[in-house]
Amino acid sequence: MSLDKEVAEYTAKTARSRALHEEALAVMPGGNSRTTTFFDPYPFYAARGQGAHIWDADGNDRLDFNGNYTSLILGHAPPDVVKAAQQAIESGLSFPGPTEWEVRLAEMLTRRVPSVEQVRFTNSGTEATMNAVRLARAFTGRPKIAKFEGAYHGTHDWVLVSVAPDPKTAGNRRHPKPVPASAGVPPAVLKHTVVLPWNDAEACEQILAAEAANLAAVLVDPLLGIGGVISPADGFLQRLREITERHGIVLIFDEVISFRVAWGGAQERFGVRPDLTTFGKIIGGGLAVGAFGGRADLMSFYDPRQGAARISHGGTFNANPATMAAGVATLNALTPEAYARLDALGERLRGGITRLLAGTRRKGQVSGVGSLFCLHWTTEPLTDYRSSRPKDAEQPLRMFVGLLNEGILLTQRGLGACSLAMTDEDVDRFVNALARVLARQ
Repeated sequence: MSLDKEVAEYTAKTARSRALHEEALAVMPGGNSRTTTFFDPYPFYAARGQGAHIWDADGNDRLDFNGNYTSLILGHAPPDVVKAAQQAIESGLSFPGPTEWEVRLAEMLTRRVPSVEQVRFTNSGTEATMNAVRLARAFTGRPKIAKFEGAYHGTHDWVLVSVAPDPKTAGNRRHPKPVPASAGVPPAVLKHTVVLPWNDAEACEQILAAEAANLAAVLVDPLLGIGGVISPADGFLQRLREITERHGIVLIFDEVISFRVAWGGAQERFGVRPDLTTFGKIIGGGLAVGAFGGRADLMSFYDPRQGAARISHGGTFNANPATMAAGVATLNALTPEAYARLDALGERLRGGITRLLAGTRRKGQVSGVGSLFCLHWTTEPLTDYRSSRPKDAEQPLRMFVGLLNEGILLTQRGLGACSLAMTDEDVDRFVNALARVLARQ
């Protein structure tokens, strides 16, 4: 089935969403506040979520493998999390001061992640990486940062570089050029951002050595999430740790997504200790959240007890009690046994997809770690962002809309995640739905 036919079936099922979208166009550019959720001709409008399911404004029920872009690790509206947030809200929505919930969530994060000796909370992963970058610059006195091609770290200027560039404009694969990922990113940002190639340790060492005198930080998503959940090669992250230590460069792990792959995050799974770590998504239990933390000597730059903090950090809703309480309830549920269950779901799903693609001789593959997975419509070995690009640029959208029509929600680029609300049968339903979409094509 062509994309046009898949879209026609989708629109036939979503008249109420279409009407809401038309109303939204009058008051919001494009009719939304999140460009990532938009797709032609219009996104469905969510009405309710429960467990592994999400219902739209037209009553369509879909299994949710998007999970609000990997945030809902327990599924929708888990009772203990809802109860914790409600109890916190009953005592007040927000305050001009800290609460005990903030202390408890900070204690849980520092206990789970040994590299995080101290932590501060924000309201988004974007704010978390923004503060971590600022801290690295303040600590080292150096102006530049390095990030990887194909890595997304939020929407502030310093990281909106080479997120998903066209290789034709991005230069040599081993020495990528910085490419703005958005209009409005000033040229000065490109001059101060060094772009690294994923999984090429030799090239990274050469680039970092040449830039070391001016380089404050290396910011790395240990799974290259937006690039397709592409795992680091054996020893790659360890090599980055050695290089950054040698040159006095702050190593920042962006664990906004990857913290869901182990009790102590990707750094536990891969055995690497960064200087700073950023968090978001699952640590807020479904509410807006971010955090950054690390070595106490770095984090002391935010300590106001010295008369004035060397870095000011405000935020009206930072560490608000509802988010902190929801985060505590979520982390309490994420026991080692829960992670083992998530791993098993992810393995079952990836195994089912791999067998399906092999059996139908489709030019595709699936990557992933733990409960995370990503569909790729290429047979090229997955080593970096460029190798993950589909041969047919329209294929991911065809699969996305086709799966919507089969009652499955994924992200538009093929990234997905299992939640603890799911069963083996839910995973098998995904594989069977994928088989039907492929058969139509």
